[in-house]
Formats: sequence, C-alpha cells, structure tokens
Amino acid sequence: MEVKISETAVVAPSPSPFDHDHVLTLSHLDNDPNLHVTFRYVRAYVAKPPVPSSDPFHVISSALSSALVHYYPLAGTLRRTPDHRLEVFCSPGQGVRLIRASVNSTLESLRYIDDPDSDFIEHLSPAVDPDEGLLNPCVLQVTEFDCGGYTLGAAIHHSLCDGMGATQFFNVMAQLARGETRLLASPVWDRVKLLGPRDPPRVEAPIRDFLSLDSGFSPYRQSIGPVVRKCFNVKDEHLERFKAELLERCGLKFTTFEALGAFIWRAKVKASEVPGDEIVKFAYSINMRKLVKPPLPGGYWGNGCVPMYVKLSAKDLVQKPLWETAEQIRKSKSNATDEYVRSFIDFQELHRGEGITAGKGVTGFTDWRHLGHSTVDFGWGGPVTVLPLSRNLLGSVEPCFFLPYSSASVGDKDGFKVLVNLRVTAVPAFSEAMDKFSRLEFGLYSSL
Repeated sequence: MEVKISETAVVAPSPSPFDHDHVLTLSHLDNDPNLHVTFRYVRAYVAKPPVPSSDPFHVISSALSSALVHYYPLAGTLRRTPDHRLEVFCSPGQGVRLIRASVNSTLESLRYIDDPDSDFIEHLSPAVDPDEGLLNPCVLQVTEFDCGGYTLGAAIHHSLCDGMGATQFFNVMAQLARGETRLLASPVWDRVKLLGPRDPPRVEAPIRDFLSLDSGFSPYRQSIGPVVRKCFNVKDEHLERFKAELLERCGLKFTTFEALGAFIWRAKVKASEVPGDEIVKFAYSINMRKLVKPPLPGGYWGNGCVPMYVKLSAKDLVQKPLWETAEQIRKSKSNATDEYVRSFIDFQELHRGEGITAGKGVTGFTDWRHLGHSTVDFGWGGPVTVLPLSRNLLGSVEPCFFLPYSSASVGDKDGFKVLVNLRVTAVPAFSEAMDKFSRLEFGLYSSL
C-alpha cells in the first residue's frame, strides 16, 4: 500500500487582499521558542452514499483560495529577525502548497486511520523540514481513497496559530466550500497590540519556578532513543470508578484531565525508569482568550494559550499517593490569571535569545476532545477521525493527547482514546499500567 502524489498546486488568495509587500509582526506568545515547530495532523472523511460527484481536491482548493483572502498570512513566509524572533513576510502572488495524492485502498480497511501505530499514516500529512516550515508555514494534502473517502493532512507552523486558531481557519474554509458567505468569525490579527509586553516589562507571576535560561539546550533535539505512538482506550466506567476511589481517599473531586493526567504521567515516568533525583514536569496549555483583560476578540486566531507546569522529583511522583499529584495539577490552574499571561509575555521580552526552557523531563498533555474538529465539514459531513502526528509539543518529545473515538468505528465507543508518545523501552511497562487501569487495578504503584 502506497500513497502516490500526483499533483502539487500553489493556491493563492483570490481576489488578492493586498497589492504590496509588507511584514506582519507576531505576538510574544507566537514567539515562544517551544512553538517554533511545524505541527502535523490528519482528518479522515468517509464517502456517504450517494458518492459525491464533486472532486474533494477541487472543492478544497477553491475553498482554500477564498479563505486565504481572510487568512493570507498562512500563504506568507516566516523569517527570523536579528533579535531571534519570527515575523511574516507577505508578498502578492504567494500561496499555500496543496498536494494531491491517492491510495489504492479503502478507509474502512485502515480502520478509518483510527490506529496511530501504522507508519503508513505518516504519509497522509505533508512532511516538512524546519527550513521548509519557514518558507511554507502552511502545507495541505488531500489523499483520495478507492471508497470515495479522503483525508486532509495539514502541516502548519505553530507560531502562526494554535489548535483553536487553525480550527477557526478550517471552519471558514468549510463554510465557503458549502456555499456560505457570512463567516462565523471575522479574523483578527493585531497581535502585538493585544499581546505585547508591558512598559516596562515585569515578571510578577511564578514563571521562574518552571522556566530557566539555557542557550545551549534545545528541547526538541534531546536524544531519548526511538519514540513510538501508542493508543489506549479509556472507558467511562473505569474512569468514573478511578475518580470515585480518589474521592474516597482524599475527599477531593478531580476532573478527568487532572485524575487521568496524573495516572499517565506517573506511569510514563515509572516505565521510562527515570532516576529518582531527576526533576520531571507535567506541562499543559490553558486557553487564555477570555482570561486576559480585556478578553481577546472572538476572531483572534493567533496563539491564545499559555503553558502551565507542575514539577516533582521522579521519586516523589512515583512513590507519593496519586491523589497528591492530581491535586497539584488542579492547584496549578490557579496560576491561570491575566497577571500570569502578562508575566509570561514579559519574560519572553526580557530574555529573548537567552534560551528560555522548561528543561528535560517534560511530558506535554493536551485535550483534543472538545476542540471543534468535528465541525470542519466541506459538504460531505465532518471528519470521522482526527489524529495528531507531531511529537514536539510544549517542550516535550513525548506528548500525550486525549482524543475522541472515530465516529466511523464499529463497536463500543464509550469513553475516549489516549494517544501517547513514549520511548520504545517504556512501552511494555506503560502498556501493563494501562491494562491494569482497564481492569480497575489502580493500586499499581502505591496507594492512591
């Protein structure tokens, strides 16, 4: 089975939204060094009878051209400034690369790409190296299958937008593909004005508790050996029983993210045999669009999240009751304030080029269950599966995603999926931990 590329088009905005070269400045959140990566993912769409006569590639190409009138920076090029920031250079005639490919197979035979372990899935999204990611910050790929279904793969430079911003863009594309003319949200740029540093910049939130300066360290270049993708099912019944046991132990109610995040974090660190004296970090993003004062406008599509952290020694994480870790994750949310956001921005301003880093031992967590992917409907229904492919996130090379089940999968779909990136050597022990979780054997390591 092979993905065959038959065409690569350059799709420009039509009509052109400007007639002269110019530069757009990114915000300090966009310029977080951890976001200077290309993020890749793929959506799968089934063919619903009767099979559409329209060609998905042409429909998406036309919708992309129209959407770029409003989101033309995605067709620009990123370039570095002398002070180590990125900016967007825009010139008339620029466009987004759109790749056309095909597969001599059906989506059903591939379980609607619901299994992330397959190397084949890597070929459904454009492969972009770091230099190309700057020249072409948005590259898309439409792959058609024998069944009439298709996948839409994306490779988008994270400095231009986060998951919510990218979903906003794709929803506009989908609206235009369906013939709608009134956009749900008018895109807003104004990144420096809305998320620029204070004058003078000052850091009053606990940023330095988690971030340090090390110009010689690059989190995404650290070597931890081969890393693989594994997917695990988490049933509602098991999750509720788990949270009930935590409640019984400590009298505290935890969210799914807090409770399961604590369990997975500990299982990964234990399975990876991290030395007990090493500091490990739990990293996640908080959407601050409504937290800042004043709130960001609804059409803002730049990076609108800030990283939050919990840190422990590996020994404490593995040996202390699990509920204490879940409580620390919950308490970390209290840092999510306007002051934290402003201090994070000011810290970026004060120490740009000095190697801002959370260091080694970071496990990134993100929840895609409610991000709005299902609304990206180009006329044949929303995607049945959405799958992230990138391994570099939040300064982590082993991120974890909470994902919904594929809506096309047959069988019991209660609960959700956990997609975990972890080093090959940790797979057996981590898989054992997840198996015991599914058998309600929560006391795998120590008391809850």
